[in-house]
Amino acid sequence: MTLYIDPPSWPGHGRMWSHLVSDVSYDELHTFAEGLGVSRRAFERDHYDLPSHRYADAVTAGAVEVSSREVVRLLYAAGLRRPKRRAQGRIS
Repeated sequence: MTLYIDPPSWPGHGRMWSHLVSDVSYDELHTFAEGLGVSRRAFERDHYDLPSHRYADAVTAGAVEVSSREVVRLLYAAGLRRPKRRAQGRIS
C-alpha cells in the first residue's frame, strides 16, 4: 500500500492543507485515512484534505512525500482523477 501526500501549501479556512491520494483505489485511500483517524468528511472527490498539523502523521504512517504536480499526475495515471465540474452556465 503506497499513499502520496503533497506539501501543505494550499490555503483555506485559516490553515494550510495537503492532499492525500492513492494511485491504486479509493478503498486503499479510505483505509489509510481511517487508520490516521481522519474523518470521511475530509474526502473531496479523489483525495483527502489534511491540515498541515497532520502532515507528519501521514508521512510517519507511510505516505510518500511528492509535489502537488505529482499528486495530480498519479491520479490521472491511475484513472482516479475526478476534477471539479464547471458551472453549466449562469442563471440571470
